[in-house]
Amino acid sequence: MTTSIPRRFTARTQAALAVERLAAEASRRLGRGSGEMIGGKLALRVSPGALAEVGSHRRTACVSGTNGKTTTTRLLARALGTLGPVKSNSGGANMAPGVLAALSRPPFDAAAALEVDEIWLPKVAHEISPRVVLLLNISRDQLDRSNETRRIASMWRELGAELRDTTVVANVDDPLVAWAAGGWHRQVWVSAGQNWTADAMVCPQCARLLHRNDNGWWSECGLARPEPIVAVTGQREILWYGRTISARLDLPGRVNLGNAAMAAAAARELGVEVEAALAAMTGLGDVQGRYQEVALGEQGRRGRLLLAKNPAGWVEMMELLADAPPRPVVIDFNSQTADGRDPSWIWDVPFERLAGRQVLVTGGRKEDMSVRLAYAEVPHSVHASAEDAAQAANEKVVDVVANYTAFRDLLVRSSR
Repeated sequence: MTTSIPRRFTARTQAALAVERLAAEASRRLGRGSGEMIGGKLALRVSPGALAEVGSHRRTACVSGTNGKTTTTRLLARALGTLGPVKSNSGGANMAPGVLAALSRPPFDAAAALEVDEIWLPKVAHEISPRVVLLLNISRDQLDRSNETRRIASMWRELGAELRDTTVVANVDDPLVAWAAGGWHRQVWVSAGQNWTADAMVCPQCARLLHRNDNGWWSECGLARPEPIVAVTGQREILWYGRTISARLDLPGRVNLGNAAMAAAAARELGVEVEAALAAMTGLGDVQGRYQEVALGEQGRRGRLLLAKNPAGWVEMMELLADAPPRPVVIDFNSQTADGRDPSWIWDVPFERLAGRQVLVTGGRKEDMSVRLAYAEVPHSVHASAEDAAQAANEKVVDVVANYTAFRDLLVRSSR
């Protein structure tokens, strides 16, 4: 393992790595955050080619998609960890500066499991030439930034044509992903599931309406769901290259079993047997606070933290809530820059499914959420904070569904 800065690095990149380390440490000491973004940004200014240099001579996988990136990256990092040291940015700093920060410490030949923003994937992948890219799903997210799903699919398809030595691990249940992956030179097809289909109603190839049934989807132009070699076939079961294997995770829900199947398929391409990969994934009960149970205020109130930042994510959370005890649900909803300033997507979420539960609303855009719930005919109450909502709940343990900044702020408050 390379524990010192390799001589192959240019003097400019060596200086950039020193700048990254100093900036990150200063950010952490001042309480401004983890320092990944500021350190990476300054390093790239010093050496624009640093990412390509630190990303070479590694077994690297990039994970991209609208939902599930952080969890899948963490699962993949655990699987790759069975072979030795692993570098990862699974904290969510998923643009080029965050990727550089993850790769900027020794050993410089360690494997890497990298979460990459869907729009930034082409730039990052061109720099580091990963051996494997995982494409999870494509849906609307921040409406002022990545609302055009067909454009993202086209970017991914063009990228695959250019990365001749990269294998794509792709979710066949998302038509946009399957079409994008069809342009790559080698595919590993995985059926990880897709509960939200409203962003994939039209064929990305011919623009006609897609047809769907229990066996998949297809278009009149001939585009159809590829046959998967890996598939989630039950709550704890995966079809794996012609045989059925048991998979038991500590993360809840079928969606996380789909994430694990994608991660295991990618790990196989990098030399990890499936049994070892799945065994390494057990014992992981939360990911960056997701699914973690925290104290909410006083009087012994607690909340299980769930992240839902777009319609597709909300539909997945609806399924997870339906499989759990019917606790009160606190919805913490913001629309800050990191969330996307346009909150109109909430009108596409089937909040009617919350009928029969106690629902409590808070956050910077709690009034918008309250109006949406009123139209869904879901009785609810509005509160100043998640802690206040928990105090007003009928039970001592609640489920808190928050979007990005609301989740982040609540996690910080609870850690204090």
